[in-house]
Amino acid sequence: MSVQKEIIVSAAAPKAIGPYSVGVRAGNLIFTAGQLGIDPATGDLVTGGVEAETRQAFLNLQAILNAAGSSLEQVVKTTVFLRDMADFAKMNAVYAQFFSQNFPARSTVQVAALPKNGAVEIEAIALGG
Repeated sequence: MSVQKEIIVSAAAPKAIGPYSVGVRAGNLIFTAGQLGIDPATGDLVTGGVEAETRQAFLNLQAILNAAGSSLEQVVKTTVFLRDMADFAKMNAVYAQFFSQNFPARSTVQVAALPKNGAVEIEAIALGG
């Protein structure tokens, strides 16, 4: 049995800044590209530090998942990339505003750098709608 791949697009999320898709459905799973705290209207990082960037990254993820007929409630796994692990508590406080129960699995890693000098990037795997 062959699984079809469907590209997900959302006008409410930032456009890809390279040769990749912001979201892909494969079977009943939706995979998002990592989302920075980019304001879709301007293409720039939001101001306000890691908290503001984390919040915007989640709004971007939400837009992609909604375009795919899914939602944050259907997320089964996230990966968080932090420029500085010292920002973990600040990121985690915002993260908890978006996931308050039935938490997805999560990995968090510190990276040397992120595109646009972002403080945080988050990707997700969710069940399809």
